[in-house]
Amino acid sequence: MLVLSALVCATVMALAPNKVVEDAKAKVKEGKYEEAIAALDAESKKSPKSAEVKTALGDAYTAQGESIMMNAQMPPFRKYPASLRLFRKAVEADPANKKAKGHIDTIEGIYKQMGREVPK
Repeated sequence: MLVLSALVCATVMALAPNKVVEDAKAKVKEGKYEEAIAALDAESKKSPKSAEVKTALGDAYTAQGESIMMNAQMPPFRKYPASLRLFRKAVEADPANKKAKGHIDTIEGIYKQMGREVPK
């Protein structure tokens, strides 16, 4: 009975939403990308195998990259390299992040069409 109780507790804990992830998602919605990324990065170091944390970290990097990429006040020669770096970090954190991969392809395609070197 004690073993069953321990298994039920472990299962419930595994299914419960991660508070750090939930807080970080709220920060992303508020545009507080650096705070969200810092919290998720620290959580990722504590739980390096957590798919939930990796996905949230990738999403936070993607959201920050999109905010820069869509900034009409920022010149293209500044915003595209900056957003490209963030999208690459998103894919590094979460290799399944299709949105970030699509943005990478778009930006790299723009550079290639212009005959320019793609930023590192």
